[in-house]
Amino acid sequence: MFMREIELKGHIIDSFILAKVFDRTLELGGDYKVLEFDIGKKKIDTSYAKLLISGDTQQHLDQILEELQNVGANIPEIENANLKPALKDSVLPDGFYSTTNHPTHVKVNDEWIEVANPKMDAVIVVYPEEKRAETKVIRKVKKGDFVLIGHNGIRVMPPEKSREAGQLFEFMNSEVSSEKPKEAIIKRIAKEMHEIREEYKKTGTGGIAIVGGPAIIHTGGGPALAKMVELGYIQAILAGNALATHDIESALYGTSLGVNIKTAKPVTGGHKHHIYAINAINDAGNIKNAVESGVLKEGIMYQCIKNNIPYVLAGSIRDDGPIPDVITDSMVAQDKMRTTVMDKKMVIMLSTLLHSVATGNLMPSYIKTVCVDIQPSTVTKLMDRGTSQAIGVVTDVGVFLVLLLKELERLELQE
Repeated sequence: MFMREIELKGHIIDSFILAKVFDRTLELGGDYKVLEFDIGKKKIDTSYAKLLISGDTQQHLDQILEELQNVGANIPEIENANLKPALKDSVLPDGFYSTTNHPTHVKVNDEWIEVANPKMDAVIVVYPEEKRAETKVIRKVKKGDFVLIGHNGIRVMPPEKSREAGQLFEFMNSEVSSEKPKEAIIKRIAKEMHEIREEYKKTGTGGIAIVGGPAIIHTGGGPALAKMVELGYIQAILAGNALATHDIESALYGTSLGVNIKTAKPVTGGHKHHIYAINAINDAGNIKNAVESGVLKEGIMYQCIKNNIPYVLAGSIRDDGPIPDVITDSMVAQDKMRTTVMDKKMVIMLSTLLHSVATGNLMPSYIKTVCVDIQPSTVTKLMDRGTSQAIGVVTDVGVFLVLLLKELERLELQE
């Protein structure tokens, strides 16, 4: 057997780090022995554990250790990181380390360096002379870049559960259930949003991003979201052609996919309204021109233009049109989405599985994430694909937004 000691420090019990280490070791065919275990006695106290991890071969042990590092294990007396240059653009050296979305440090020349812009499924490129490291997606790796190899010289720090009773992320505990008390959840989300907005007003940093799908409009939640933009609660919107198109359709014709939003009844000829909406924006040149010329007078996109809120509309193969503002090059859209979301304090994902998973893949785990969808599977898939920090609210998105706005307006009155 090949063996190596590891250490776990922090709130390793209620953040499930210890359980994950046990489970992953056994799942990978390894074994463990607890050498030391010191449990914090008070809520603010941290815990400590030292484990002996064993594998059948050195390669098997290395595979286990790399997985355990990704959930927060540290290796005592850790060696410097192994680096190899890329021999071609977009081609990685064998044995490259694939990143998590957690804050990460690498040890280079006996000095720990924080890795900039953490995201999952990327690699770590190190610039030793500059004492700098960053994540890069494979398509952006250039010949000669020093890429981190293996698991030596890495520290990964997963986010820990909130220690403050009554806080949103402590309350939710990252569980997905349709039976949670919606009113209590919405109050906590509103309180968190209010605090983030007040901080943004003072510092101009942080803020909240919305990742939205067309169901926001279909379910009648568009006016509520537009009002949140107007009130300064939203600092960015990430979506596709559909959200913008149906938002504009609802503003011009009062329908969404040809259904009257107020009466929920189909309108004769309404199936053409979203094409009419696209045509109106094409004629204006873009959304901004449509607002400035008076063609578009309300809605989410209208409020974004009026309040100078950036939006990224990423195209897809399913799009009608699309409207001129849609970015049809998926790699360009991906880069812009990541740049837009990286500095946010919170991301709220509203009824859009594909955009939610895509955004989750682009951002670090320390950004507070809320996923709202009528389908529990959407929230579960988001977490299964690596966005473990997300909390799930299983409910109708239209009702959610109306109640959330009501709670935010109540907080406004208390100021």
